[in-house]
Amino acid sequence: MTTESNNSNSTSNDTRITYDVQDYICLIGLNRADKRNAFDSHMIKQLSEALTQYENDANLRCALIFAHGKHFTAGLDLMELQDKWDKGAFEFDETQIDPWGIGGKLRSKPVVVAIQGTCFTAGIELMLSSDVVIASDNCNFAQMEVQRGIMPFGGATVRFVAAAGWQKAMPYLLTGKNFDAQTADRLNLVSEVVANGEEYERALSIAQEICNAAPLGVQGLLSSAQDASRNGAKVALANIHGYLPHLFHSEDAKEGAMAMVERRAAEFKGR
Repeated sequence: MTTESNNSNSTSNDTRITYDVQDYICLIGLNRADKRNAFDSHMIKQLSEALTQYENDANLRCALIFAHGKHFTAGLDLMELQDKWDKGAFEFDETQIDPWGIGGKLRSKPVVVAIQGTCFTAGIELMLSSDVVIASDNCNFAQMEVQRGIMPFGGATVRFVAAAGWQKAMPYLLTGKNFDAQTADRLNLVSEVVANGEEYERALSIAQEICNAAPLGVQGLLSSAQDASRNGAKVALANIHGYLPHLFHSEDAKEGAMAMVERRAAEFKGR
């Protein structure tokens, strides 16, 4: 294993987000532990920058978002953000990745999330906009915006309901009440629940498995799934054959077939 650090991120006292590379994996850490990793405008900007850097690096195949400290995130830093709602704190242009997948550039590569401890509001919405979520069994969740005089605006009104179903989701969305990791699992909000302290290694293991798969195939699959989520099954099914010529004529498709014939692990190059 090799690790490279972005020193401008990793050593700055002002760093809300850490950024490291391990082989094909981008490791993105929420790094405001003294505030339970609450998102202020600077942290939101840095997370977008980290995900955009990952998206634009052709060598990287999967990102893992995790948290430094005991908690994933307490949600939004409402006091810091109070005068920034209408000043672009949550606006992203077509060159930027929106961590919550509302605006900006559509992400084309997978994101795995490892969560522990507190995971409130924007944290739930961040994990719902990702692809794989590994939760510690000590997690404490709450989509509590209605208790703060606002509403969820990072995707929960759509993705929480889509994952859990209307009748299961609304008791938590309309009240903002807490729920535990086992409930999150039953509501289909997470992929797996593991023992406290094992969430990062489990998430890293899944990220490594994703990196062993064909990058072009992974990206095509993700794009088709996103198409269905955004535009409906009929549109996505109508578009699905459009991915095939590029994939079937790729070097990776030839490598995949050869590896099957030779009964060995494939070595994909992403081309």
